[in-house]
Amino acid sequence: MQNLEQAKPEKGMETQKPPSSGKDLSFHNNKKSPVFHRERKTASENKLPYMLILCVAGLLVNYLGVRLALRLDLPLFLDNIGSTLAAALGGYIPGIVAGFLTNLINGISDYTTAYYGSLTVLISISAAYFAEKGYFNQIRKLPIIIITFSLIGGGLGSVLTWTMYGFDFGSGISAPLARSIYDNGTLSLFWSQFTADMLIDLLDKTITVIVVTVILHLLPRNLKDKFYYHGWQQDPLAVPERRSSSSTSLGRSLRTKIVMLVAAAVVVIALVVTGISYFHYRDAVTEEKAEIGRSAARAAARYIDGDRVEEYIRLGEASESYERAAGQLDILRESSRDVAAIYVCRFSERGYRLILRREDPALSQSVFSLDQAFEKAWPALLEGGTPDPVVTSGREGTLLTVCQPVFDSGGSYVCMVLVDVYMDAASVSGYQFLARLIALFFGFFIMIFTLSMWLADYNIIRPIDTMAVTTGHFAFESEEARSDSLESIERLGIHTGDEIENLYHAVVKTTEDMVDNLGKVQKQGEVINRLQNGMILVLADMVESRDKCTGDHVRKTAAYAGIIMRQLRADGAYLYQLTDEFMDDVVNSAPLHDVGKIQVPDSILNKPGKLTDEEFELIKQHTVTGSTIISRAMDMVSEEDSGYLREARNLALYHHERWDGTGYPYGLKGEQIPLSARIMAVADVFDALVSKRSYKEGLSMEKSMSIIREGSGKHFDPLVVKAFEESEKEIRMVMGEEGPGRAEK
Repeated sequence: MQNLEQAKPEKGMETQKPPSSGKDLSFHNNKKSPVFHRERKTASENKLPYMLILCVAGLLVNYLGVRLALRLDLPLFLDNIGSTLAAALGGYIPGIVAGFLTNLINGISDYTTAYYGSLTVLISISAAYFAEKGYFNQIRKLPIIIITFSLIGGGLGSVLTWTMYGFDFGSGISAPLARSIYDNGTLSLFWSQFTADMLIDLLDKTITVIVVTVILHLLPRNLKDKFYYHGWQQDPLAVPERRSSSSTSLGRSLRTKIVMLVAAAVVVIALVVTGISYFHYRDAVTEEKAEIGRSAARAAARYIDGDRVEEYIRLGEASESYERAAGQLDILRESSRDVAAIYVCRFSERGYRLILRREDPALSQSVFSLDQAFEKAWPALLEGGTPDPVVTSGREGTLLTVCQPVFDSGGSYVCMVLVDVYMDAASVSGYQFLARLIALFFGFFIMIFTLSMWLADYNIIRPIDTMAVTTGHFAFESEEARSDSLESIERLGIHTGDEIENLYHAVVKTTEDMVDNLGKVQKQGEVINRLQNGMILVLADMVESRDKCTGDHVRKTAAYAGIIMRQLRADGAYLYQLTDEFMDDVVNSAPLHDVGKIQVPDSILNKPGKLTDEEFELIKQHTVTGSTIISRAMDMVSEEDSGYLREARNLALYHHERWDGTGYPYGLKGEQIPLSARIMAVADVFDALVSKRSYKEGLSMEKSMSIIREGSGKHFDPLVVKAFEESEKEIRMVMGEEGPGRAEK
């Protein structure tokens, strides 16, 4: 629930790392490494007393604010200062606890106050949110806070008051102002109540926000940091980025699923509890009204003389007994404000005759058809039974009708007394009860929901997310990178005390084993690589040693190729090809460029004089032969594992091709020639020029560079020649390794 940017480490903590030398950070037998023993108390445990202090202080400030407003007879509430301050300082939990408990405690002296707890909780949540966003630190943002608080306290509060008091003015602070606005005749009852509540709440929440803002600015930074309460149990504090570039969404996040689950559970529980409570209340109110009707009906039945009913029908008001009974029914009806009417009827198959009804005497002695609502009660009305109460709606509103049979002295059923009881007030009280019930439980459920999400966030979501992000950014490229990545995982120090902590220990142990194995594999790989490169050099030396004057040709051409590639990349040429992997492959495979000479006779290789055309054609075949030899080696491994052999084949086959297309064996031209072969062409020719051979003396550096320069655009790639010329200092250093190889002009 907390904003991730708010939950930052204390000063210096974000860069704190355990020593990387002289300390074993690994897990052994599932025990924690020393990094976890630096400080056993977590950040949340250290701050728990401050949270409790903040809750109590917020509760006390709220209570004193209410008492101050009452004492000074102010048209204000002042009941949110403490909870707002607690939320702004400590986050959601302290603010919600202080706000909700305030209304419960104030409800002891005035139970209606408890119904507004949900509004206080919403204000606390808003305060925590605005504090996270830094709104309390910006004067221009304060009106947003005030308006939001006013809409919750004044707007929603007005709707709640309107509903709880039966769609009429309440009796609270805003009632006098609401009546004054209504008496002015410009607004309806509801909008008069709404306007009054908003005006008073704007003033109240303005004072609240100003007081809280001033306190926040006066408190020292270190004290505010102590009061900010989060549930992050790791040591040191480490908060992952919520959205990792390397993470892949597989659907709804764990946070979303927990929110949906908790929200669904809270809503279902709220609906069930509220629905059951409301229906029980409605049934209780209906039964209460029915009992009033039954009592009135039984009393009325005693006033009707069953032996004189025929006289009532025949004489009506002319009968003395009729008048006496009617007067007693009037007294009975007026004794209860819930009773709408009492009347006496005789029922028959054709309908019913209204014998006595003083509320509307003109209807007496009239015959009516039965209302459809009484259809189920019809048999009991005909036979003198006692039907269940019947609810009807009409011009007089909703009525509950209760029936009581009247018998003569002989025990025969002669008529029925019916009592109508008002139900509109019961419906209104039902809405009031429902509104109060929702208001009371809404705050409670918000608090439960927020607390559940807060606990889930810090005990499930963030630990898992932290492990996922940290392991997702694990660096494998070097031993130092792996060591740093392992330390970053170990520094999380997750100790939730449940299965997630077990998972964390397993992740750390697995990661440590993986790092150890990777280190061993890398060392073995390096040994194999050195062995492989050594064997390549040995093989190349064996081939070249047949030419008694070649000297260190294979090593120097590889060195020249590396120099050229580095300079090309510095010049910005062929960047899309000159990757680290490509450059390593070319340098490592360069010694094999003349491996095809193994099939050229020694007599031709070491011939001191000029070669014949036939001999030269035979020598030219060393390119194809070299390619064939390397291709056979490549056939023994997969395409992905062939690695540098691909470039070795290119070097062997194409290093005698020329930029202008006059080379061999295929006469390729320009960029048709692989880049590695174009680079090797310069390196090979230059080393051949400066080196002493059986058929010539070595040339000077200057003369050799001149020949290379003249071949630019003809024999050689101009960009490669340019890079070669720019690297003269490094080239001289490589030549210097040979000593006598630098001949005089």
